Amino acid sequence: MTSRIHPCAPLLAFGAKSISRARVRWIGCPGGSRPRVYFANHTSHFDFVVLWAALPRFIRIETRPVAAQEYWQSTRLRSYVATRVFRSLLVSRSDETTFGGRAMLTPLLEQLDRGGSLILFPEGSRGKGDEVAGFKAGLYQLCRERPHVEAVPVYLGNLHRILPKGQIMPMPRASSVTFGHPLLLDGDEGNREFLARARDALLELKGR
Repeated sequence: MTSRIHPCAPLLAFGAKSISRARVRWIGCPGGSRPRVYFANHTSHFDFVVLWAALPRFIRIETRPVAAQEYWQSTRLRSYVATRVFRSLLVSRSDETTFGGRAMLTPLLEQLDRGGSLILFPEGSRGKGDEVAGFKAGLYQLCRERPHVEAVPVYLGNLHRILPKGQIMPMPRASSVTFGHPLLLDGDEGNREFLARARDALLELKGR
């Protein structure tokens, strides 16, 4: 699988690295090129850019963010950045399960089937940065449909201070991106059990 990256994407990734000054660490998770779902806490619209920029280039070019349709299609500029520059897959937040319909889940599964990876924020909406909310069912649905795909927790530290809610311009500050141990769905594991285990894995990375 070979993807073409928009020429603006590397420039924005470089800018994100410079502004966030992110310290990137991989804990028990080598940066392999196999299909994965990188799931992270969500406190800023800067999150997916910083996480995408933290990936090694050979992984980055095959990784697509999953983003909120309502926000990223609200203006032409946001839509262009999300869909044309970063090739985001947009999903609606109107359904409580996050990926309520099969039609919404299909393009995400197709990305994994092509050998690519996804960036996902299973809380569904931004938090304030001091805690991680409960996860929506989308992460479980993906892992249930493709049980061989690894789910990798990624804790993003201090990004809520770089681009707080309501602020347009990011403020340079130190931050961190910590990749944890990959998870696989156990054969008899249900929705609630898996999501609790995934959230715990993410919380374990906080402060490391």
